[in-house]
Amino acid sequence: MTALFIARNLRHQRGATMVELVVTLIIVSILAAFVVPRFFGTHGFEERGLYDETVAALRYAQKTAVASRRMVCINFTAQTVSLRIAATNPANTANCSGAADLDLAGPDGITPYKIDTTAEGTTKYRNATVKFKDGAFPSTMTFDPLGKPNAGATIEVENFAVNIRVEAETGYVH
Repeated sequence: MTALFIARNLRHQRGATMVELVVTLIIVSILAAFVVPRFFGTHGFEERGLYDETVAALRYAQKTAVASRRMVCINFTAQTVSLRIAATNPANTANCSGAADLDLAGPDGITPYKIDTTAEGTTKYRNATVKFKDGAFPSTMTFDPLGKPNAGATIEVENFAVNIRVEAETGYVH
């Protein structure tokens, strides 16, 4: 009886219906169009990485200025951000460009601390740019030995919706 029942059920199974096939194709096409590119694409990650690294550099510059009791300068060009530290307190130059002023080592010990979006062999930031919202390049921002910036600033990263703000009085970077 069991073998007869199985054989009878196998005869009635003929495959998927047309409705099931169409629904499956629609679901697969939606996944292919919207979900799969999100997993394999990197759009937006480069800009976010540059934003985060620029915020970290600004905070590091402020903390180093306070800890070393010397002025720290952040030099911006369209595709680089670099840090320098004054050789003396008070600083001999307003933008740390004196002969005795030094490139600042990063937290990892590598000198100079520099964010470069055009570095050879890297596609880390795809040549994204960072700039002052109302300024031209090259631009310099400084933190004095008390951690106060020379001026408040709004810095924007190309194709990223959130701007970096440095408060004029406190030097708070957000």
